[in-house]
Amino acid sequence: MNECKMALSIRRNVKSLFRFIPRNSYHNVLYKAQKSIGTTSTHEGRVFSGIQPTGVPHLGNYLGALESWVALQGKYSSVMYSIVDLHSITQPQDPQLLRENILDMVASLLACGIDPTRSILFQQSQVSEHAELSWILGCLTSMPRLRHLPQWKMKSKQKNEGSVGLYTYPVLQAADILLYKSTHVPVGEDQIQHLELAQDLARIFNNQYGEFFPEPRALLSSTQKVKSLRDPSSKMSKSDPQRLATVFLTDTPDDIVLKLRRAVTDFNSKVTYEPESRPGVSNLVAVHAAVSGQTVEEVVRSADGLDTGQYKNVVAEAVVQKLKPIQQEIQRLRADRGHLESLLTEGAEKARCLAAPVMMEVRKRVGFC
Repeated sequence: MNECKMALSIRRNVKSLFRFIPRNSYHNVLYKAQKSIGTTSTHEGRVFSGIQPTGVPHLGNYLGALESWVALQGKYSSVMYSIVDLHSITQPQDPQLLRENILDMVASLLACGIDPTRSILFQQSQVSEHAELSWILGCLTSMPRLRHLPQWKMKSKQKNEGSVGLYTYPVLQAADILLYKSTHVPVGEDQIQHLELAQDLARIFNNQYGEFFPEPRALLSSTQKVKSLRDPSSKMSKSDPQRLATVFLTDTPDDIVLKLRRAVTDFNSKVTYEPESRPGVSNLVAVHAAVSGQTVEEVVRSADGLDTGQYKNVVAEAVVQKLKPIQQEIQRLRADRGHLESLLTEGAEKARCLAAPVMMEVRKRVGFC
């Protein structure tokens, strides 16, 4: 992190001389200065992941991704988490609401345990190199390759058409990852194909322009995907039209209890874990295990003698207790908008420090002056 600060200081000092020297000379000076302190080295063990600013995360986001994001901060020397607002505008967004959602997401991530002193937390649109690298990688990607990816097939079918941004969304995702020479990407199983595109594009670029990008590897979460409380055949989602289907991190205790009491189970009152034949009650067991830190077997044993109605109250109380400190911290952080904005500014500077030398080398290899 000190190297990053040194590079930024050098960049600012060189920029102050910008009007006195030719543009090419400026870039040469900056490149050599950053290279001398190691910012252009191959970054082994770098984790990158992103999350869209579509409101406060829900319980599935927290258990399936954010908890593992927090743990990764202690396992890798370089960890980067991006609020991917460029991705979010593939769907229509109200500008003011988007700005609020970005800050809400920052507050939520911090409250869940993302620590800006142990990771780089930044806003994607504040680092222009993401879009530039996306264009270059898009020129290496075929249209048939993109047509078969799940993002396009699912969302374009819902709207009977889709934007160019939605179509090229996975290329930008690949650029997000490769821009920082990331080696590991925490993903869900539904994102594996998009990560494979990033791996393919790293190989294509390396074959055409020389070895440069590492092929990122997937870090799959060990947590069972949280299902909708109203339809356990589907995953929990922010966009679910059924209000009782999704538990949000900022839901009141009363809302959490109501949603879990109304959770769909079956006609068997015994508490068991049988995901194939009893998806509803098994979803409750998985949630209970995740929020309590117990194994599924321990949870099922502790529920011996309870019917599913009684068990729903147990799960609800466990979820309420798990989310209580997170909710309090979100509320505290939301009250200090300036602090959240300053964290994003600092994070963007750190991210640009790492992105700039990578893009300089990409431009050089591609043949841009």
